[in-house]
Parts: sequence; structure tokens; C-alpha cells
Amino acid sequence: MIEHDVLDTGLGDADDDDFDAAVESFDAALPENRYLDRELSWLAFNQRVLELAEDPRIPALERANFLAIFGSNLDEFFMVRVAGLKRRIVTGLAVPTNVGRAPQDLLADVSREAHRLQLRHAEAWRSEVRPALADAGIEILAWSELQDEDRSRLYDFFQAQVFPVLMPLAVDPAHPFPYISGLSLNLAIRVRNARTGRQEFARLKVPPMLPRFVEVSREGERVRYIALEDLIANNLGDLFPGMEIIDHHAFRVTRNEDVVIEEDETENLIQALEAELLRRRFGPPIRLEVAEDMDEVTRELLVDELGISDQEVYRLAAPLDLRGVFQISRIDRPELHYAPHVPTTAVAFQPGDNNERPDIFSVLRHGDVLVQHPYESFATSVQAFLEQAAKDPHVLAIKQTLYRTSGDSPIIEALIDAAESGKQVLALVEVKARFDEAANIVWARKLEKAGVHVVYGLVGLKTHCKLLHVIRDEDGMLRSYSHIGTGNYNPKTSRLYEDFGLFTSNAEVGRDLTRLFNELSGYAIEKKFQRLLVAPLHLRKGLIRLIDDERRNALEGRPSGVRIKVNSMVDEQIIDALYRASQAGVPIEVWVRGICGIKPGVPGLSENIRVRSILGRYLEHSRIFSFVAGGDAQVYIGSADMMHRNLDRRVEALVRVVASDQLAQLDDLFSLAMSDDTSSWWLGSDGEWTRHSTGEEGQPLLDLQDHTMANIQRRRRTRTVR
Repeated sequence: MIEHDVLDTGLGDADDDDFDAAVESFDAALPENRYLDRELSWLAFNQRVLELAEDPRIPALERANFLAIFGSNLDEFFMVRVAGLKRRIVTGLAVPTNVGRAPQDLLADVSREAHRLQLRHAEAWRSEVRPALADAGIEILAWSELQDEDRSRLYDFFQAQVFPVLMPLAVDPAHPFPYISGLSLNLAIRVRNARTGRQEFARLKVPPMLPRFVEVSREGERVRYIALEDLIANNLGDLFPGMEIIDHHAFRVTRNEDVVIEEDETENLIQALEAELLRRRFGPPIRLEVAEDMDEVTRELLVDELGISDQEVYRLAAPLDLRGVFQISRIDRPELHYAPHVPTTAVAFQPGDNNERPDIFSVLRHGDVLVQHPYESFATSVQAFLEQAAKDPHVLAIKQTLYRTSGDSPIIEALIDAAESGKQVLALVEVKARFDEAANIVWARKLEKAGVHVVYGLVGLKTHCKLLHVIRDEDGMLRSYSHIGTGNYNPKTSRLYEDFGLFTSNAEVGRDLTRLFNELSGYAIEKKFQRLLVAPLHLRKGLIRLIDDERRNALEGRPSGVRIKVNSMVDEQIIDALYRASQAGVPIEVWVRGICGIKPGVPGLSENIRVRSILGRYLEHSRIFSFVAGGDAQVYIGSADMMHRNLDRRVEALVRVVASDQLAQLDDLFSLAMSDDTSSWWLGSDGEWTRHSTGEEGQPLLDLQDHTMANIQRRRRTRTVR
């Protein structure tokens, strides 16, 4: 592998230095306090998720699902963002944040906001979601609410299915305080020795391999559950015979689980990553969640033994760890879920009159195809494309990037089939994809055993781009067929994440991908691409140039406008370019799912910028970059968010969309998302997000995802009728 500073994907234009100098002079004129803090903006995003859980118009089991998503999101935020911030403070490497705050002050702000949100999260379960489930016949009961016959039945279950796997750990001079694994749910137990009268402490881990909620009874669709920790806590006498149970309380520890690898100092990335994954388990604690009724003696013991501050202790109403509600949210009650949706096959890939699958290569020779998941099927587009390529005797080579994929992935199997049939197959596996590292190592080794050429990208960079490139021999000439996407090659998440993918046989795109894959697997140095914008160097500068072109167009009285859809918008240089364009009168619309550092609507700075966010049954994941360009629209889709890591430390790729019908499709989608008649959250200049979900007379506003679903189904029916 080569060092990332050898990878030069800059624009390479002669006037780069002049352009950079001009940008710096512009930036110097912008006000200092012009960004929103990224960490607090992320917490605001998770609050929007929580607001969905609190919405009584959403089906009850979907509300439970959003509660669990909130908890899972917050866990990752602590394990990565809070852990990283704390590590920088401890090591003395912390610098002021993007809004000029001292890291210690930001940590206090984050802690204060996280405390508020976790209390709101617990209250949403207690007073809103749990009662809504009970009204629908799904009850989550406490032990005190059970009848004697229920307790007797549960005791038998406890003895047979739970007691044998429990492992109480004593804490005394002969037994040091045990290691508490990250995100595990535990009981802190105080007992009194009947013989000596001494009080003792024990820790009991709630077995994670057992269902979090135990069924108490079922009558038709009415079902009652009790939390596993509640069942265990009320049968502790069997675990401590001869001891008096004084008290017991649930607690949970979050640890620093971010992976840090010094790639420059290791010869084997896989071995280094495996070692780091092992170390991850023993990261320092950064959050302690305890039951709100925990006594001070137990709390102080945990704080002292874990070495955390009072600021890092979160007192919450039971139950802790509402990720467990994922189990409840999967209950098969269709009326309590969103209406089922089956992805349709994209019009271009639909079977013909003989009901046979079309030849995808033939389809692409007639023009580009743009597919939107999950409204359009991943299986009959991306997966079918790769499977056809793997079987086609005229296909000579397949090259693909893999960032995250599912454990039983047909994508992996197709690559293996292609290699075993004698094709040249290259898989660029990003083993450093956060929290998927272990799974990716397994699949990388499986691919290697099948004869696939597996590479791990460039030292110092994550390969995040979504690329699939097929080389086919057609009458002695080689032809390229390509797919560039905004989402991972993962059949499971493709049913949950909204993403776009462009299929094309365009020769320029084929040459671009050939050059880019050569960079990623070898030593080629490519400075320019025709239809791609590529990070780490080319992409930021290319986008800033495109934004600046809109600024000049506005000043010259030409049509101008910028539309950007991303997951996160925090890169200061991109934001500043948007501010400069806004000052020149360019209308700018930003559609962001998560973090946003822009302050919209500030007079003299950003009054021409509007920022909206949409959350719903599907996770908005596609990235779109659209520029009016004086009337000759330039529109790109791809893998990159506007974050430092994407623009500086990842290999990303955007591809230009050129077909007029596809440009219209993307434009219509954006117009609908930004419409005042569409349900969304609006960002104010103070960083506050306001939900707009009902009209002036209380009627629900249009749901973008429902509308898109119906529109694509209608498009399919129109094709069928024809």
C-alpha cells in the first residue's frame, strides 16, 4: 500500500494558488461566530429521533423502535465522540472547537444536554410509549404488578432457563472489583452475611444472550412481559443462599470503544486491527448509568472503582438500556407498524413480456439508469447486476469497494462465484469501517481463500466510496459497465436506508473508475477525472469551485442556485463557500439528516440559506449536490458527507448525473423536500430545530417518504399498462 500523501487527486489547475488565496481573503471578511457546534448539533439530531418516538400519530411499535434507535445512537455518540473529546483533554491535545469553545467547556455542555435528553428518553418510555403499547395489548409489567400464579410460573422459567447461566461476582479482599464490560446491563447487589453480620457487595451481569423481555402470558394478541433484570432481581435469594439481600440496583457502563490504529507503524493491517479490537473491550469508562433509586453507598462504590466523575453519572428511571425495546418493536402486529412496503423493480430493469429478467448490459447500452432504494429493489438492480456479471462468460474482470455488508451477503457470494469461474476479481475491503471491523475481517479472509484479490486501500485513508466496475469483452472490444452509489453494498440496510445508485456504460465513467481502482490497489497517480469528483483532495476544492461559480453567476445576473443533501454538514471551508454565495444572492437549500454547522437566516451572512431535515420510517442517506450553473445544471451523487473525515481522510467519489429525466427526478425530489407543505424540521440561526408536521388548520403535512413510495409504485404501474 502507498502513503496517502502520494495520492494526488487535486484539480491540478495552474491557478490553484490564486484560487486558494482568493478564498482565504474572502474568509477573513466573514464573522467569527458563524458556525454551530457539531457535538451539540448531533444531540439535536438525536432529539429529532426522540420526537418521532413521542409522536402519537406514529404506530406504537414504530415509536418503540425510535426509542431504541435513540438509545443505540447515544451509545455510539458516547463511545466515539465523547470518548474522543475526553481523550484529547486528558492527553493535552485538545484545541478550541469549531465555535471557539474550550474542550472542557464543551464537554460540560454536552454532558448537560445528554442528561436532559436521557431523562426525556426515559420519560417518553414511562409516560407515552409504554402506555400506548399497553393500550394495544402489549404490556411491560413490573414484578410488583404480577399475580402469584404469574410469579410461580416465572420462577420455574428462572430456574430452568436463567439461573444456570448467571455468574454472581463477589467483591471482597479475596475478590477484586470485576471488569465491567461496555454496554452490559448489570445488577449491583448488597448482601449481609447471616453469620458475621458484615455487608458485602456483588456484581451480577444480566446475560446478553437471553431475551431482554420475558413473556409472562399470552392470550390472543394480548401479551405481557417483564424485563429480564426485574425477574433476576426478584429471585436473588437463590443466588446468595444464607445471605440477606439488602438492596439491588441496575447499572450500566459505557466505555471508549473508538479504534485508533497507527498504520504507519504496522506491517499487517489485519493483525493490528484485531489487536486493537481486543483493546477496545478495555477502554476507559466514560459514562455510568444507574437506576434513579440507587443508594449513595452503592453509587459511590461504583464511581470510585470505575474512576469516573459525578458529571459522568446518569440517574435514570428503570429500565436502563432501552435498546432492549428493539425486541418489543419486532412483534408481529401489522396494525402497529408502518404499512408494509415491497420495493419495486426499477422500470428499466423490469421483466419483459416473457417475464424473463432483462439483460442488464443491454439495458445500460441504451442509457444510464438511476435507482432509488428502498423504494426500488436492491436485489433486482445492484445484486442482479453483479450476479449477471459473475456468470457472464464475456465478463473478464469485476472490481468493487466493500465498506459494510451483511453477514449472509449475496454480494460476497457473487464475487466468490466470479473468482472461481476464472474472472479477475478485485475487492477493496475497508476493514476499518467503525463497529463492522470484525465482520469485515471475516469476509476479507473468505474472499481471499476463493481467489479474490483483496486489498485494504491506502494507508491513512478509509475507502468509503461505493463503486462497482465490470469489464466485458464485446466482439474483441472491452466495454465498461459501472455502478456508483451513495450507500453500502448491503442487501439488509438497502431496505432501510434511502440511497441512490447510478448504473452506466459511459466510457468516461469507465475510464475514471479504471484509474481510481488503479490508485486504490497499486501505485498509479491520477490527477484528473472526467465525470467523477474524488476525495481526499479533488472533492473539496471541486465543490468550492462549483459553489463559487454560482456566486459569480449571481453577481453577473445569471441564473444561480445550490442544493445539497447530505447526512452531515460541518466542513468549515464548504460552509464558508456557501456563506459567500449567499452574500452574493445565491439561493441555497441544504437538506441534512444529522449534524449541521450552518447558521441559516443571519442578515448579511446567510439570509439566502434554508436548512431542512427529514426523518421517518427510512433513514435518509443519499448525498446530492446540485448547481444551477447558469442554466446548464451540474448535479452529482455519491458517498461523501461534508465533514473533515470525508474530505480529508477518506477516499470518496461523486459522479455527475447527466440524463435530463434523472436531473428532473432529483430536482423534483429536492423541491418537495424543501416545500413548506412537506413535514420536516427547520433549522434556525440559533441552532434550534423546529418541527413542522401540521398545517395551519391542523392537517398533517405531506410525508415525503410516503409520497415517494406511492410515486414510484405509480411509475411502475404506468409502465406495466404500457
